[in-house]
Amino acid sequence: MATVSPTPLLKDELDIVIPTIRNLDFLEMWRPFFQPYHLIIVQDGDPTKTIKVPEGFDYELYNRNDINRILGPKASCISFKDSACRCFGYMVSKKKYIYTIDDDCFVAKDPSGKDINALEQHIQNLLSPSTPFFFNTLYDPYRSGADFVRGYPFSLREGVPTAVSHGLWLNIPDYDAPTQLVKPLERNTRYVDAIMTIPKGTLFPMCGMNLAFNRELVGPAMYFGLMGDGQPIGRYDDMWAGWCTKVICDHLGWGVKTGLPYIWHSKASNPFVNLKKEYKGIYWQEELIPFFQSVALPKDCTTVQKCYIEISKQVKAKLGKVDDYFNKLADAMVTWIEAWDELNPSGDISAKIPNGASK
Repeated sequence: MATVSPTPLLKDELDIVIPTIRNLDFLEMWRPFFQPYHLIIVQDGDPTKTIKVPEGFDYELYNRNDINRILGPKASCISFKDSACRCFGYMVSKKKYIYTIDDDCFVAKDPSGKDINALEQHIQNLLSPSTPFFFNTLYDPYRSGADFVRGYPFSLREGVPTAVSHGLWLNIPDYDAPTQLVKPLERNTRYVDAIMTIPKGTLFPMCGMNLAFNRELVGPAMYFGLMGDGQPIGRYDDMWAGWCTKVICDHLGWGVKTGLPYIWHSKASNPFVNLKKEYKGIYWQEELIPFFQSVALPKDCTTVQKCYIEISKQVKAKLGKVDDYFNKLADAMVTWIEAWDELNPSGDISAKIPNGASK
C-alpha cells in the first residue's frame, strides 16, 4: 500500500530564495526537501545568460533587467555582481517566511549518516520561541528532551517570537580571507547537536548561505547592503543585515537562534579574491562593531521600518566620517525601505506586484 507523505511544513507560507550566476544543478540533491516549495531565483551578472533550473520545481526567476523594471530608480539599492542581490527576493516574496541558501551548499549528513532536512529544522526553529533575556544552560529548552533548568525564572519561560534561524556548515567553514590563508586545509567535521538563542545585547556574524527568517516580523531589516560592483567592499552583506536585524530584534523583543541545521558547504572561495573584497571591511569592522553595540533606538521606533530608518540616520552621523561609503549605504538603506513599502504596502504581504519570469 502506498504511504501518503505528510504535507510539508509551511508549504504555502515559505519561499526559498537563491542567488546565482550558474545553472542550478545543485537543486537535484535538495529535490526531496525543496520540491514542494516555491523558489525565488535572483540571477546575478549578465541578464542575457540563461540559467537552467531542473524540471519539476515551482519557481520565478528575476535577473537584473527585472529588478530595474520593477524597482525603477530604486533598483540602485540592490547590489550587482554580489550575492547580496538575494535580498531582492525577500522584497518580492509574498510569504511569511524565507529560507535562503547558496548554490554551493549541499545536503549534509548527521552523525548517524542520515540526510539532514535543513529546511525542516529551520522551520522548527522559527516556530518555537526564543529566550534572549535569560540564558538556558541546556541551550534550547523547547527541543525534545530538554527543558528549563533550575533557577530559570518562570515568568520568562514562555519565550518570545523567533525572528531568525541561523544555520551552520560542515566541510568548508565560513572564514574571512586571512584565516583562509593561514588554514587552507581546515575543514569543519564537528557536528554539534545544539541550538541556542543569542542573548539580548550580543551581536553575531550572520552568514547568509543557510539562513531562515520570519519575513513578516523582520523582512525590512534583512537588507544585504551595497556590495560588489562599484562598491569598495564585499562579503559583508549578510553581516550588515545581521547586525541591523539583531539590534532591531533586541529593541522589539524578538529572538535569534543559531546552531542546527547544518548544510554541506562544498567549495572554498579564493582567499586572495576574498581579501580584496574584504580588505576594507576587516579594517572598518573595528569601528562597525562598537557602533552597533552603542546604537540606541528611541521608544517611538515601534516598527522595523522606523527602527531601520533610525539606524540609517545613525550610520550617516557616526560612520559617515569613517568613509563616504557609509553615507551612500545610509541613503541606500532609506531607498530599500521605500522600495519595500511600495511593493508591500501597509505591511500587506499579499499585495500584487509585477512578476518576474514565472514558471
